Amino acid sequence: MKYKHVFFDLDGTLWDFETNSYETLLELCTSYALNEKGILDYEEFIEIYKIHNAQLWDLYNVDKISQKDLRRERFQRALSEFGIDDFKLSESIGETYISICPKKNKLFPYSFEVLNYLKTKYHLHIITNGFDKTQHIKLEHSNLTSYFNHIITSEKTGFKKPNPLIFSHALELANANSDESIYIGDNLIVDILACQNSGIDGIYFNPKKKQHNDNVKFEISCLSQILEIL
Repeated sequence: MKYKHVFFDLDGTLWDFETNSYETLLELCTSYALNEKGILDYEEFIEIYKIHNAQLWDLYNVDKISQKDLRRERFQRALSEFGIDDFKLSESIGETYISICPKKNKLFPYSFEVLNYLKTKYHLHIITNGFDKTQHIKLEHSNLTSYFNHIITSEKTGFKKPNPLIFSHALELANANSDESIYIGDNLIVDILACQNSGIDGIYFNPKKKQHNDNVKFEISCLSQILEIL
């Protein structure tokens, strides 16, 4: 058997970030009565929030914004598009989002079936760019913690994917060699091209079947397809 270690991304690969975040945002719109502040279309607000969130995560990933500022600023920017300029409201919503969202437990289909199969054959680990405490809460509330030997977060490591140093750190921590390891993730650049550049084979999880021209070793649209590879 070539592979001994299987590394997983968390958000968007096992943990269904999009669904869990959407549920949380809807709850926040209601609990903060944003309709009374002029936001009549919650779906529109969520879409605008997602745009700002993605832009700010790009800045965070290159160390241009702090964790605290990211959490507040994404809501401050979204609210400002509806004429709401309220620093304390943005900060409060940001903190409440972080307290609720990680406790959501929607996973992608076949997550448990795949993990139950893999854990008898391989050493399993997580490599994630998320905040350390937040990612551990997600794993715990989704009943995933026990599957993984090592949970490597960018915050604790000090390096974010696609930096090769996070992959070399993960290999060292797991006592693994790159040629006996494989990594599963949903982000083509940050996960798959990055791990391949570090000599680790990648499985690109592409549930929306996005078109691309990049050379990836394996590509799947459903987690169950992992069982055809491993």
